[in-house]
Amino acid sequence: MANSSRSTSLDLDHRHAPPVPAGAEATDLPYRELQETANFEEYTAETTNGQILKSVKSNVTGKIEDYKLVTFTVGDPENPKNWSKAYKWYCTMVVALTCFVVAFCSSVITADFKDLMEEFHVSQEVALLTITVFVIGFGVGKNVLIDVEPLGPMAFSPASELIGRKPVYVSTVFLAVVFIIPCAVSKNIGTLLVCRLIDGIAFSAPMTLVGGTLADLWRTEERGVPMAAFSAAPFIGPAIGPLVGGFLSDAAGWRWLYWIQLILAGVVFLLITFTLPETYTPTILAKRAKKLQIEKNDTSYVTEADLDSRPMGEKLRIFMIRPFQLLFLEPIVFFLSLYMAMLYGLLYMFFVAYPIVYEEGKGYSASTTGLMFIPLAIGVVSSSFFAPLINKHYLTLVTKHNGKPPAETRLIPMMLSCWFIPIGIFIFAWTSYPHLHWIGPAIGGFPVGFGFIFLYNSCNNYLGTSLCYGMNGMNAIANPTPELVDTYQHQAASALAAKTFLRSIWGACCVLFTTQMYDRLGDQWASSLIAFLALACCATPFVFYYKGDSIRRHSKYAYVEGEENSEKK
Repeated sequence: MANSSRSTSLDLDHRHAPPVPAGAEATDLPYRELQETANFEEYTAETTNGQILKSVKSNVTGKIEDYKLVTFTVGDPENPKNWSKAYKWYCTMVVALTCFVVAFCSSVITADFKDLMEEFHVSQEVALLTITVFVIGFGVGKNVLIDVEPLGPMAFSPASELIGRKPVYVSTVFLAVVFIIPCAVSKNIGTLLVCRLIDGIAFSAPMTLVGGTLADLWRTEERGVPMAAFSAAPFIGPAIGPLVGGFLSDAAGWRWLYWIQLILAGVVFLLITFTLPETYTPTILAKRAKKLQIEKNDTSYVTEADLDSRPMGEKLRIFMIRPFQLLFLEPIVFFLSLYMAMLYGLLYMFFVAYPIVYEEGKGYSASTTGLMFIPLAIGVVSSSFFAPLINKHYLTLVTKHNGKPPAETRLIPMMLSCWFIPIGIFIFAWTSYPHLHWIGPAIGGFPVGFGFIFLYNSCNNYLGTSLCYGMNGMNAIANPTPELVDTYQHQAASALAAKTFLRSIWGACCVLFTTQMYDRLGDQWASSLIAFLALACCATPFVFYYKGDSIRRHSKYAYVEGEENSEKK
């Protein structure tokens, strides 16, 4: 959109909820990084002369000072949204491949724990810690980093907002590559566990940043298909991992489960380092502002980040503390996070349950058992083809509600798809008898995979829309999703971080008691217990669809403004 220069006068001490510029989304804008009085149009407008005039009352002198906020010019070739569609698709596929590799690395090791246990003389519970520490590190990394997930995110996301996305991508993937090597050559279980933890933290960064990268590249109306392609990657990876790992472990032993991770991560590192450009608009404009200051010898060329006078301690408080405030004080965030945590745990329990059913029950090899994950992967891929239809339906609701649909409309896909999870698990449970055909449990994986993406995206979107107009670039996995984003528009990043924290911790713990549960209850009833839990959770989206609006009205953080139509019909 083209705009001429304009002038605004703002008092830095005045706080209000910043409006989202026309055509913008929370994932495009650094809401957590800047003051609420910031003029975010700097990051969305293309002006004829590349600047927006802004008069600001200085907190130091009390005088009004004039600044030139640097913007993109009309059709600016440095604006990622103006790049050719082919190049944007290339960048999209690179980051999607990165997510696939990260997810693959989390699950490929499940193909062979027996040889690991024999070589290091450890119990199965200790061997399973190789998954647990990775997922814990993954969750921690995401939350520390950003906004969408537990240790790593809380650190990496703020870093990406300060120095740009590419430096974080490159440094963290390089760190992951380095620490995969000691995993492959480890001489004891301690070395393996420590390096897996570090890999989990490092790998959380790209998963956290990808959603924001796609928001950098694609305009709102263009994002449907790219987001569908990306959202499938984190779920295809865990399904393909055991398949590839089974054949590798049978042919070359458990250490090759780590060498294949090194190969794939190395390829991704080279692609990111040498072919992926910086896409984060605030970083691009900050570099342009510094260049103009030097070329024109004029320090009035700035970005909103330069005008932010808040101390770093206050910014860190928002990044680090807010996710936990939302998790424990906001019912919507807590229960949706609990729901997604249960489903995430289910995904990792499946990694353990498949070998129990097929290797122990039917006597299959690891490679043959890996083939049983194919229907699960097909379900994930199939669901991604429906993403454009879901997006089209949402756009009709946007029109119906005059451009301001209630956040709860984001829950409709979840209300429809939540039933696929328990259906698939019940099929898996009661066809898992050793004397029955192998195809029964395998077919049960299809509806589970099919339902996962709809639930994941719908939950993220709801939280994002609810907190989101203030949301910063998403991570991954994150990826912008309406209920989270629609409900907590100004706190979406923190809401997504809270969700990821609980999800990752629970997913990490589930694998530790899965074997014991199947030993005590038997294959059929252990799987049925999981299915009944998934069935009970189906009530969650319905409760928030009908009561979410009233809950948000009593919330300190949720988005409930007149600009959001509360009508459900």
